[in-house]
Amino acid sequence: MYQQFSVSRLANLCARTILRGFARYRTQFAHLTRRARTAFAERDWQQMQDDARARLTLYEEVEDAVVKEVHDLLASQVRERLMWVSIKAVYSGLIDGRGDWNIAETFFNSITRQVFSTVGVDPHVEFVTSDYEVPLAERAVIYRTYARAASTEALLHQLLEDVALDASWADRARDVALAAERIDARLQEVGALAVVERLEVIHEPFFRGKGAYIVGRLYSGSHLLPLVLALHHEAPGLRIDAVLLEEDPVSILFSFARSYFHINVDRPYDLIRFLKTILPRKRVAELYISTGYNKHGKTELYRDLISHLALTEERFTRARGQRGMVMTVFTMSNYDLVFKVIKDQFDYPKESTRQEVIDKYKLVFRRERAGRLVDAQAFEHLQFAKERFAPELLEELEEDASNTVWEEGERVVVDHAYIERRVIPLDIYVREAGDASARQAVIDYGQALKDLAASNIFPGDLFLKNFGVTRHGRVVFYDYDELSLLTTCEFKELPEPQTYEQAMAPEPWFHVGEHDIFPEEFKRFLGLPDPLMEVFEAHHADLFTASYWQAVQQQVREGEVLHTVPYAARFRLDNQPEEA
Repeated sequence: MYQQFSVSRLANLCARTILRGFARYRTQFAHLTRRARTAFAERDWQQMQDDARARLTLYEEVEDAVVKEVHDLLASQVRERLMWVSIKAVYSGLIDGRGDWNIAETFFNSITRQVFSTVGVDPHVEFVTSDYEVPLAERAVIYRTYARAASTEALLHQLLEDVALDASWADRARDVALAAERIDARLQEVGALAVVERLEVIHEPFFRGKGAYIVGRLYSGSHLLPLVLALHHEAPGLRIDAVLLEEDPVSILFSFARSYFHINVDRPYDLIRFLKTILPRKRVAELYISTGYNKHGKTELYRDLISHLALTEERFTRARGQRGMVMTVFTMSNYDLVFKVIKDQFDYPKESTRQEVIDKYKLVFRRERAGRLVDAQAFEHLQFAKERFAPELLEELEEDASNTVWEEGERVVVDHAYIERRVIPLDIYVREAGDASARQAVIDYGQALKDLAASNIFPGDLFLKNFGVTRHGRVVFYDYDELSLLTTCEFKELPEPQTYEQAMAPEPWFHVGEHDIFPEEFKRFLGLPDPLMEVFEAHHADLFTASYWQAVQQQVREGEVLHTVPYAARFRLDNQPEEA
C-alpha cells in the first residue's frame, strides 16, 4: 500500500514512525527512572535492581521494533539513500524544540546504522554532528537556587525539606549539623568566605543501588565548590551518610567503573552542562553514560575521538601491558582510551569462543558494577586512515585479528571493538609506583575482589595484569573473558593428601570439577613479591579461605542486596568502615 506514495510522503511517514518509537523509548525510560524514587523511599532494593536491568535493555528493544516497522513501511526502498536523506530532513524538523533533541538524533542514527550497516559514518543519513547548537524552546532551569541563609544548617534544612523523599528521618537535626560543620570547615580550608552565598542544587536526586545523592554546587566569594549529600535509607530512617565537597571524590562517584544513575530530567543537555561545571575533567561522553544515556554517550565518545584525530598526528600503537591472550589492545599515547578487538584464535590455554567473550561483556553491561568493572562501549564498523596505525600494530592486527580488522585501500576497517578508559595495568603499577602507592594498590586490589563478590561477580583470572589502576588510585577489573557469576562457582578447601605420592604429585590427585575453585591456591596466581604479599595477607587473608566466598554466596543467594560505598571513609559523617 505504502509503495504507491511519493518519496516525500513515505519520508514523512517513516520520520514520524521513528519519532514515535523514540517517544515510546523516552516515556518508558522516564517511567523506570522515576520509580527509583519510590523504591528508595520504600527500601525496595530488589525493585531498584530489576528496574536498572530493565532500563539497560530498553533501548535495543525499542530500536529493534522500530527497525522492523521501517522495513515494513519502506519495503524494497528501505536501503535507498536518497529516501533516507529526505527522512533525515523531515525528522530533523520534527525534533526541533524538543528538550532531548540530541538523544533523538542518536536514536535516528541507531536506526540507520542497523538498516545500512554503515562502515565509518555517512553524514547524509546520520547526525554526525548535531543539526542544532542548543535549542532554547521551552527551556526550564533544572536546578533550584538558594540564597544566603542565616547559617549553613538553616540552608541544609530548607534543602532537605524541598527534596521531600517521602520517608522519615532517623535524626535529621544531627545529620544536618554534622554536614554543615563539614561544609563550613571546607570553606575555611579553601580560603573562601565563612558563609555559603548561593547554593544551586539539581531538582531531582540521583539514585543508584541503595544510595540517593543530592548534587549541587555552592558559591562563596570567588570559589565554586561541588556539593554532594549522599543519603542512605535504613530501618531507623533516612540519614546523610557522607558529604562530598571536592572534585576527585565526586568524580569517583560518577566513575566509568560504576553503574548508571537514575536521574529524572527532561533536558539531558542541561543536566550534563551543570555536571561539567563541577567535574571539568570528565568527558561529556562519560557524563551522559553515567546518567543512563549510554547510547548518546557513545555518540559523544565518537565525536571526541574524531576531534582528537583532527587535532593531532598521533598513531595508534599497542597498549602497555602483557600481550592479551584473547584481545589485541591499542591506544594513542596522548589519548586516555583503549580499543580492544577480539583475536581470531585465542592463545593456549584459553578455550572460550568469540561469542562467549561478547556474552561476557553483555553480562557486565547488565550487572551492578560496584565501582570495579570498567565500562566498555561496543562499536561496530569503525573506519580510520591507514596512516594512523603504527606499522607494527597493523602487522599484529593482521596476524591476530584479521576477521575483525582489515585494510580497504588507504583505510582500516575495525568491524567490532570495545572502547574503554585507559588505566595502568596493576602488575606494571606495583613495579613502577613508590612503595606506599604499591601497598595501597594491593590493599585496594583485595577490596576490589570483595566488592565484585558482593555484586555476584567472580573475575576468574586473578592475575594482576587483568586489573588496572585509575588516576584516582582505585583498582578496577577489565578482562572479562573468564568472568562468571559468583553463585555458579564451587569454592572448596584443598583436600589433605593421604599418602606421600599424593603430596608430591605434580597434578591434582583429587577430582576437580568444571566450576571448582580452591581459594588457598590464589597466592600462587597473584604473583606479588613477598613484601606486598604480606601487606595483602594482613588486610585480606580471608580471601584465601573457602568459607569467606561461601558466606558471600549465601548472602547473594538469599537475595540480600549488598551495597558498596562509592567514597572513602573520611567523607562519611560517622567515619564508618567502607564495606557496607
